[in-house]
Amino acid sequence: MSTEYEFVQVETHDDGRVVRIALNRPAARNAQNRGLLVELGAAFAAAEADDAVRVVILTGAGPSFSAGHDMGSEIGMRDVTPGPHAHPSTRIHGGTRHGVEAQMLQEWHYFFANTVAWRNLRKITIAQVQGNVLAAGLMLAWACDLIVAGTDTVFADVVGTRLGMCGVEYFAHPWEFGPRKAKELLLTGDCIDADEAHRLGMVSKVFPLDRLADDTLGFARRIARLPSVTSLLIKESVNQAVDAMGFTTALSSAFTLHQLNHAHWRELNDDGYPVAKAGHFIDDWREAGPPRPAVKDAP
Repeated sequence: MSTEYEFVQVETHDDGRVVRIALNRPAARNAQNRGLLVELGAAFAAAEADDAVRVVILTGAGPSFSAGHDMGSEIGMRDVTPGPHAHPSTRIHGGTRHGVEAQMLQEWHYFFANTVAWRNLRKITIAQVQGNVLAAGLMLAWACDLIVAGTDTVFADVVGTRLGMCGVEYFAHPWEFGPRKAKELLLTGDCIDADEAHRLGMVSKVFPLDRLADDTLGFARRIARLPSVTSLLIKESVNQAVDAMGFTTALSSAFTLHQLNHAHWRELNDDGYPVAKAGHFIDDWREAGPPRPAVKDAP
């Protein structure tokens, strides 16, 4: 667990029984450039391989958990723009293919298959979130077994309203929000706060922001006391029940729909690599304010 990373930080607690992985691009609100996603995969894999680890906490440094995919920072564009400075991951997993095939294979590996693998990690995982949890930030949180949130947290998927595209690479939205709430939030870009997320059952605990890290660690320690085989069988029994209800089939189907919409968007708007060219279609995600709150019914 001593690997040095550029975009994530790893710390251990209780003789390695609890590991906390932090997305570490606070100035960019932990927007997910390719290097960050590859490093996050490596950090998760290292925790999974370590038999001392019982619980993995995933969090984000700074005021926000994650603003989603990096859609325009210098680092984010460098990572995916073809050329000598592109991230090595753009030259494998279909990255050297052409047209929609390259886009589909790259996104399948780095936006879909990795998230599914993290959902099925052979450890108990807790997302510790605060501030904005936007779009692909939801994907990371939803891949974890449990979510705990600071009182300032807002959750939203703003891809439809900011980019004009159905961004559903890991489409857990109906399972996490409920079908009609998912449609509402995707069509409007509105958000829900930590208390509403707790009421929906998406969030397990809401902690005061100044105690979020400590209270999450205490929560993780309670779970780490269980025998590892017990905790994993509990995880597997719940995941299998959800899979039997169609979760994984729905994920795969929605990813295909996403690729259709992404290819359509690319043809209409740009001939270049879509992520690298998308900056002029949306606000700078690092500077954008929090999503608008959903309009609540009158009492």
